[in-house]
Amino acid sequence: MKTKAETCQRSQYVQKKRFALHKNSSMTSSMSFRLKSFLCGVLIASVTWGASFYLYFRLNLSYNHTADVDVSSTSRSRYMPLREFSLNFNHKLPSENQGFHEDSGNHSDTHNDEIDTIVESNRKLPVWKTKFQQLIKKENAQYENSAKLNDKLKSMVHVVGKNGKPEPGSYGLGVVKTLEDKKNRERGYKKHAFNTLISERIGLTRTIPDTRHKLCKSQKYPPNLPKASVIICFYNEELTALLRTVHSVLKHSTVRNLHEIILIDDFSDLALYTKVLKYVKLHLHSGSPKTILHRTLRREGLIRARIIGSQEATGDILVFLDSHVEANVNWLDPLLATIGKSNTTIATPIIDLINPDTFQYSSSPLVKGGFNWGLHFRWDNIPKSTLKSDQDFVNNVVSPTMAGGLFAMSKSYFHHLGEYDKGMDIWGGENVELSFRTWMCGGSINIVPCSRVGHVFRRRRPYGATNGVDTALVNSARVAEVWMDEFKDEFYKVQPQARDQDIGDLTDRKRLRESLNCKSFKWYLENVYPDILKEGKGSLGSPAVYNNNQVSKTRSRQYKQTFLLQVASTSLCVQAERGIEKNTGLVLAKCNTLKFKKQRWSLTEKNELLLAEMFCLDAISDIPKLAKCHEMKGTQEWKLSGETNAAIFSLAAGMCLGFESPPEVGKKLQLVICDSKNGGQGLKFNLVDVQHHALN
Repeated sequence: MKTKAETCQRSQYVQKKRFALHKNSSMTSSMSFRLKSFLCGVLIASVTWGASFYLYFRLNLSYNHTADVDVSSTSRSRYMPLREFSLNFNHKLPSENQGFHEDSGNHSDTHNDEIDTIVESNRKLPVWKTKFQQLIKKENAQYENSAKLNDKLKSMVHVVGKNGKPEPGSYGLGVVKTLEDKKNRERGYKKHAFNTLISERIGLTRTIPDTRHKLCKSQKYPPNLPKASVIICFYNEELTALLRTVHSVLKHSTVRNLHEIILIDDFSDLALYTKVLKYVKLHLHSGSPKTILHRTLRREGLIRARIIGSQEATGDILVFLDSHVEANVNWLDPLLATIGKSNTTIATPIIDLINPDTFQYSSSPLVKGGFNWGLHFRWDNIPKSTLKSDQDFVNNVVSPTMAGGLFAMSKSYFHHLGEYDKGMDIWGGENVELSFRTWMCGGSINIVPCSRVGHVFRRRRPYGATNGVDTALVNSARVAEVWMDEFKDEFYKVQPQARDQDIGDLTDRKRLRESLNCKSFKWYLENVYPDILKEGKGSLGSPAVYNNNQVSKTRSRQYKQTFLLQVASTSLCVQAERGIEKNTGLVLAKCNTLKFKKQRWSLTEKNELLLAEMFCLDAISDIPKLAKCHEMKGTQEWKLSGETNAAIFSLAAGMCLGFESPPEVGKKLQLVICDSKNGGQGLKFNLVDVQHHALN
């Protein structure tokens, strides 16, 4: 038998053994839990990293980050607007022989800060991060006129419509809110001859009205049309107007028919060229159609710059556009289809109107091109008898001449005809010369109604020859000497000063005419443009009235209201400073009887303000004056916020009719910032109906 001591030792041993087993079991369980947690963490991390890498490579799969090189992409992806993923451009950087060098001049451009902001902000972020932010934010990059932007530009001006409610967008993009806005606007007019304040606020793309005839929308065109090279030459153009031109071409063209866009910088200030270059590199990368930017070695002028563009082009058809246009819906295919039927035809779109003061886009009438004996281009009416059915408004119109800013023709035929006259300088007369040459040497010119492109008709030509030469006159004299035969005397009767001009050597152009076996100018007049013979020799003729009717014609003015303009809470009215005559300003005077014409105003259906139904109030400068009514709106278009305590707002100036307080007899009226807190300048008027009131 075991002793008591042995039993006790045995019991202690068993307890120790059990404790050790329990301890080992606990440690094993704890280690198993930690291992499982570790493995789970590794798995989650692996999945997270895998997803991150997958997203990264998916976002960057189609991006070509080497925008500094010339990439010839065969991609056929469609055009998408700015900041979206597929910006189908291809850019060719200039080499040293293309004139990209430091300029000793001090160039500056105070406009287009938005473009610089876009460029700099995109440079700070990696491409993948920028794209990822765009993806999750679903950013809308249309740059269209938004309610938010209009809201920022609100002033005291509320334009009341026919229903008594404010008109949508009535505040307008042209509202001048500060003195800095006013300075920028004036600086833009001086440099570009249009309202750059509005142009910049519009942005790079916007929605414009489809001004085509209803039948154009159902027209069908062959699927195998020739490919187009669009050539846009520019010299110190306003940046947003230039880029908006490019974006409108991309937005409204059939991709398969647009081979390329060629931008020819005719030796603009280096500051502008640098901005265009920077923008293209950062936003307009490889794709189809491609865009090529080329800078000339020196100032060539529009004529020779276009020749350079035609030599760069690789498409079948050359389409020349000015640098301040907006292509409308499906504008390209009708031009290509016309040339596809006849390789010797020049096809031109209808040129819609973009007002230089308000940038309002409006339809142009169906007219044809002509000229007078001074060799100035003009628009001529089309006989009503030829426009009887809807189909007549979509059929091509034969035109004796073309405006020249916008047209398309076969590349091979352009070179066959001798391109442009290289002896011509800068601008002027080249469109008439090419028109004569085309008709006399076997070709034709067609206006294509289903193709429409809007054009900013600037107040003036913002540049000319640096030596002060009237290039349009010199160029026209070259046309007369080469192409007009005995009829050149009619040109010199109208332009006698042209005889004294040095027009250069004409040997090559006369030899070209002979080699092409061209017809006489008499043949051209008798068969293509007999209208000018009916007017008589030496006549300047009368151009067509350019309005928004389908058929251009003079029309009677429609008045909506006649009234006295009374300063609110006073007995003073607005009247002509002198007699009712052009170029006179406005002053305050005691309100007079109904027979006092100097105070009788009328509002027309075009929102013109006429004094005594004779002259329109024109906001051509800070001091509004009476002027002949041109019926083109712009500086003669006014918006009234009501009939009592009303603001009178100029859409073109972005300012209101007002005066320095206090109101008193003889106080002159001027344009002031539309803000009741602007330092006491009178802004509020009552429209007193002259049919029901007589003031003492």
